[in-house]
Amino acid sequence: MSVPLPFAAPLAQSAPDVTASGSFAADPPGPGHAPAPVFLPIVDLDTGGVIAVEVAAGDVPGLAPSDISSTVRGLLAASRAEALLPLVLPIPARAVIGGSGGLAPLHEAVRVSGRRPRELILVIEGEIPAADRRALLAGIDGLRAAGYLVAFGGLGSAHLPLDLLADASPYVIVLARDLVDRVPRDPRRSALAESLVGVARALGAHVLAPGLRDEAQLAATRGWGIRLAQGPLLAPIDWKPSSGRVQLHVPLPVPDTTPVAALLGPRVQELLLPAVTLSSEATAEDVVAAFGSEPSITSVILVDEYQRPVGSVDRSRFLLFMAGAYGHALHAKKPARRLADTTRTVPRTTPAIAAMQLAGRDATRVYDDLVVVDEVGRCMGIVRVGDLIRHVATIPSSSR
Repeated sequence: MSVPLPFAAPLAQSAPDVTASGSFAADPPGPGHAPAPVFLPIVDLDTGGVIAVEVAAGDVPGLAPSDISSTVRGLLAASRAEALLPLVLPIPARAVIGGSGGLAPLHEAVRVSGRRPRELILVIEGEIPAADRRALLAGIDGLRAAGYLVAFGGLGSAHLPLDLLADASPYVIVLARDLVDRVPRDPRRSALAESLVGVARALGAHVLAPGLRDEAQLAATRGWGIRLAQGPLLAPIDWKPSSGRVQLHVPLPVPDTTPVAALLGPRVQELLLPAVTLSSEATAEDVVAAFGSEPSITSVILVDEYQRPVGSVDRSRFLLFMAGAYGHALHAKKPARRLADTTRTVPRTTPAIAAMQLAGRDATRVYDDLVVVDEVGRCMGIVRVGDLIRHVATIPSSSR
């Protein structure tokens, strides 16, 4: 499951339940019976690892279109299940349009669950009347100011103007489940999905393909360059956050065979991995906890309030330093930036060979992750030098 801020490794703690009104309760509110939330792992198709958890709390009959009790219920269920990864939660568009007043229960649930807003990706779903467009954008700005990541769901079948995506600059775009379900057997739907992926890429947004259930869908999805997916093909329906990582062998995308591509290799944005980011004010103890939450994390990127990288913490060097004599005692409560290295950034359009040349300039940091940034310097994710080497190795020798 980067774009203003990539998927981060949260340090959530379990918390008591809370109702949509902000009060503590054992049972969620609502006029109808609330179904049990379902946890759906978001899988990185390049690594096969689970990088986020989607929480499908289900609809409760009789709720108002702006009611966010299902969103709150899903968040609290994830807290009780000790889901430490970032969460993907649906939120009604009407609630965002309504402004900050109606979102107070969500903010309170985030607080009592021990989460941070930047660990939540809120997927806006539902009808968006043209007259409420300005209010929706204002609501999105408010969510971003609070630290949440914003996504749009149902792309391809929802009544969502494409120019709204340009104005809203979502972090993630979720394809419509019924659209994914009909590819690749329906060429017209496949063409639509592929074009939407191109739009998302141009906007700097990630794309999530939901509901993958067979190898043909997986191959089509991967061929379009989609990195994030979920569905029964990737994990069983009864998967729980405590189940750990899902590992899946995914075929590599077909490489571009044009002369220029063969000479320079793929662009780094095609090899992008979600970065684990922390605030530039984070302590060394926060970084230790981030590394401890997932063994596959190779670096933590420190970012400022505009999501621009200001420091890079390499896992091996940092943990070795902290494990040394008095390392933890001296540095745990102090800013991690004191121990961070200068970030090695590359624009997202940088060819793989050029990125490898940058990596080789400092012999002491040859295998450190490179930080990929967008046009305004915001962190989109990381690229591992090992991936660069693997892809450059596929370039025909006659082209090098």
